[in-house]
Amino acid sequence: MCRVLGVSRSGFYAWQKREPSKRAKDNEELSAKIVEIFDASRGIYGSPRVTEELGAQGFEVDRKRVARLMAKMGLSADLKPKFRAVNSEPAAELAANVLDRQFEVDEPDRVWVSDITYIWTAAGWLYLAVVIDLYSRRVVGWAMADHMRAELVLEALRVALGSRKPSDDGLLFHSDQGAQYTATRVRETLETKGITCSMSRRGNCWDNAVAESFFATLKREHVYRKLFLTHEDAKFSIAEWIGAFYNGQRRHSTIGYCSPVEYERNYYSELAPRQAA
Repeated sequence: MCRVLGVSRSGFYAWQKREPSKRAKDNEELSAKIVEIFDASRGIYGSPRVTEELGAQGFEVDRKRVARLMAKMGLSADLKPKFRAVNSEPAAELAANVLDRQFEVDEPDRVWVSDITYIWTAAGWLYLAVVIDLYSRRVVGWAMADHMRAELVLEALRVALGSRKPSDDGLLFHSDQGAQYTATRVRETLETKGITCSMSRRGNCWDNAVAESFFATLKREHVYRKLFLTHEDAKFSIAEWIGAFYNGQRRHSTIGYCSPVEYERNYYSELAPRQAA
C-alpha cells in the first residue's frame, strides 16, 4: 500500500502512532454535540439554529465551522416546503382588516391570529384550527376534528381563553374570511368576550402570514415525516409536537432564536421589577 501510494513505510507507521491534534479532538467533541442537538431537534435544525443552540450551551463556535462539520456528517435539514391551498367559502359577514399586517406586538395576549388547515391520515382528512399569540408566536389554543365547521374554531378559542388572560385593554383576533370565522356563533362569542374581530382581505394569504407560516413549519417538519393511520394517532402526535416541541423547545428566528415559552418567560421576568418599582 505504501509503495502504491508513494509514501515511506516509516512515515506511515509514524502517522499511525501520532496523537490527534487539538483541532481534531475539538472537532470530534463538537461533532458529537452537533449530532445530539440535531437529533433533539428531530432533524429539522440547520446550521444557524444548531449554532445558536451550541452558544446557549456554552460552545462559542462559528456557523461556517458548524455547517462544515454537519456536511461532513451528512446532517441536513433539507426541508422542502409543501403548501396546500385552503379554499374559503363565501362569507356571510365580514370584519375590517384591523391588523393590516402589523405582525410585531409589544406584549403577550394583545393580538391572536387563527387559521385552519387539514392533515391527511389513512382514516381520512383531519382538520386543525390554531390560535397563535403574535408576540411570542406561541400556539395558545388548538383543536382537531374530522370536520371544519364553526365548532372547530370555537373549541380552539375556548382552549386559548382557558389558558390565557387577555389584557383588559382589549384583544384583537385576526383570521381569514373563511365561513367558519364569519359564522354568527363565532362572531357573537368574540363580541361577548370583548374581543375585536379582524379579517384578511379576500384571497390574500399574506394578511395572515404568521398562521400560514406556522402551518408550513408544522407540515414540513412533522406531518410530512409521518404516516398517521388513525385520527387519534395524528391528534396525539400533533398535540405533542405543538405543546412540547414547538412551544417549549423549537428556536424561532423571529423572536431571537428563543422558544415561544422562553420568550414569554423573559418578558415577564423583565416586567416584574418594573411593576414593583
